[in-house]
Amino acid sequence: MNSSTPEPRSSVPTAPRPQRLCRPWPAFFIVLALAGSLRGTDEPAPGAPEVAVAVVTREDLFKELTVQAEFRPYQEIDLHAKVAGFLQRIDVDIGDQVKAGDLIGVLEVPELEDDLARAVAAEQQAEAGYKEAHLNYERLVSVNRSRPNLVAQQDLDAAEAKDSATAAAIAAARADEKKYRTLADYTRITAPFSGVITKRYADPGALIQAGTSSDTQSMPLIRLSENDRLRLDFPVSGSYADEITVGEAVEIRLDGKTRPLSGVVSRFSRRINQETRTMETEVEVPNADLKLIPGMYATVVLKLQLRPRTLAIPVEAVAGNARPTVYVVNASQQIEERAVQIGLETPSKLEVLAGLHEGDRVMIGNRSQVHVGQTVTAQPITLSSAP
Repeated sequence: MNSSTPEPRSSVPTAPRPQRLCRPWPAFFIVLALAGSLRGTDEPAPGAPEVAVAVVTREDLFKELTVQAEFRPYQEIDLHAKVAGFLQRIDVDIGDQVKAGDLIGVLEVPELEDDLARAVAAEQQAEAGYKEAHLNYERLVSVNRSRPNLVAQQDLDAAEAKDSATAAAIAAARADEKKYRTLADYTRITAPFSGVITKRYADPGALIQAGTSSDTQSMPLIRLSENDRLRLDFPVSGSYADEITVGEAVEIRLDGKTRPLSGVVSRFSRRINQETRTMETEVEVPNADLKLIPGMYATVVLKLQLRPRTLAIPVEAVAGNARPTVYVVNASQQIEERAVQIGLETPSKLEVLAGLHEGDRVMIGNRSQVHVGQTVTAQPITLSSAP
């Protein structure tokens, strides 16, 4: 019978298995691990969607009111003669520049010369009569003083009255002579102020009626316009009338000119026209070179409701009417929704009264592509700064 007898186990102890040693990680694995756990808040995760943002800045915001305006002379008159007569000469024509006091024309009035000559003769006659009466009165007074009661009192009184009457006659004659001399001076027509001759109505030989005549057909000699400074008149809607102030800056745009002019409101009527519901407003514009012509049109731009150095954001950044909100990309590069309080509204910018700070980044564009709390990549853009 074959029987297998198990071999006896060896009593020699077996050597223990060597333990696996922990090898150190390569340095770049450690750096990657730290970079993954300590990723900065300003760096978005790879693959984050890009969104356009605008930085909240401080700007001067205002409402821009644009109105049409027309230049007209600062002063303009049709120059009439003060006496009637024939135009002997006229020394100016259209386009001529004259200064105050320059001779414009001369009238010929023969009968006025005769009247002046008679007045001068009457004055001389009155002076002679006064001299005789005054000497006679002085003689009588001297005799009466040396020999009292020799001259009758009636004769003294008559001589005194004649002396006073002849003195008054001199005054009347002098006034008459001065009147005719003044009328003679009126035959020389001079410019009352400096300006440009813009129209000539008469030629030498024409009969010119006095401007003070009741004849409504009296002919002026010339039209004189002061054009070295102009008035720019424009109407302002009654809804903005209370915002107009003297000294307020305006911009004047001319057709065909690339560079606008600057000016200030000089005056306004302080009354609303009942028919047009506008208020007449005026700007004085210097025009020493006479390049601006009265009658030219211009566009006046007024800046109303000025908000200097106020927080401003693009209109495209705000959503909602009753409760306006913006999407802000915060320091963690995540979308955050904020309610804002809006002030002045312009075509491209909005004034922010509360809810944002200078330097905040507000999202521009369609909000449906992102959601609150999402990590994004902010791409700053620059929009037009026009109000």
